[in-house]
Amino acid sequence: MSTHAGERLVDGYTLVVFDLDGVIYLIDRPIPGAVDAVGRLRAEGRAVAYATNNASRRSSEVAELLTGMGVPARPEEVLTSAAAAAELLREALPAGAAVLVVGAEALRAEISAVGLRPVTLADEEPAAVIQGYGPQVGWVELAEASVAVRAGARWYATNTDRTLPSGRGPLPGNGSLVAVLRTALDREPDVVVGKPEPALFATAARRADGGRSLVVGDRLDTDIEGARRAGLDSLLVLTGVSDVAELLAAPESRRPTYVSQDLAGLFDPAAVVRVPGAPDVDGWSVTVTDGELVLDGAGRPLDALAALCAVAWAASAGPVVRAASPRAAEALTALGLAA
Repeated sequence: MSTHAGERLVDGYTLVVFDLDGVIYLIDRPIPGAVDAVGRLRAEGRAVAYATNNASRRSSEVAELLTGMGVPARPEEVLTSAAAAAELLREALPAGAAVLVVGAEALRAEISAVGLRPVTLADEEPAAVIQGYGPQVGWVELAEASVAVRAGARWYATNTDRTLPSGRGPLPGNGSLVAVLRTALDREPDVVVGKPEPALFATAARRADGGRSLVVGDRLDTDIEGARRAGLDSLLVLTGVSDVAELLAAPESRRPTYVSQDLAGLFDPAAVVRVPGAPDVDGWSVTVTDGELVLDGAGRPLDALAALCAVAWAASAGPVVRAASPRAAEALTALGLAA
């Protein structure tokens, strides 16, 4: 079932917090419908914010990028893991302390902006290493970071996203680069700043002035888990990394409140569903046979998804799903679950 017949999802919230990659854009192109969705929110006078784990751009650069895509944004509406990491380091270190930066120029700029001194060599005796995504990061930078951490520097990671979305499919993200150091050092980072840690969303939610906040994301392991840790409702859109098969297999900590194919679900009650639903909902029924989910009936694919989530999450079954009728087969195809 949808939220309530005729009731728009967005009407229940004061603030909508968007992830960026996979929700608003892919690399440098807006996702279809995103410009119109944000424009509609602004036209209605609704508050918006953006929270991104990507540390390769400063808040002002992200705002400029969004505005250039037709999504007007102000720097103060953009929360990045780079800026959040810099603030944590400012609180932890004396002014002017050396910080070895592994990442893009934007991360170096954030470190400088809080009165710390970005360096590139372990021989400069940095008090901390901050590691963020940068397309040019290579072995030399990772080797310096390894030496610095072994010498006693605290190791901060802006985020641990294994991948980042692109038009060609998922590409290695900062988490993959963190994994290189994790292997070399045989240890975990001292501090991970970005999602799924709750800090970015908790900071954004304070702007709701006591109202309710809705997080919109495309990744279960960062956006949705981060929203749950921050105590916020979430909408999973299927325009980025996580798909329906991953959703059906999701542990409780990564289960969203709502699911829609795209941002139309914010406004169209027929384009969004609350999960989980019931095993028998709006024309659909789901059973478990030999460890597989069996879908039968007819109706909206999203209602089928709500029923599938109910059974899969309760029985720890799936995500292998079979159709017991032609209409069920059509629904599974629409959900990307066809064999």
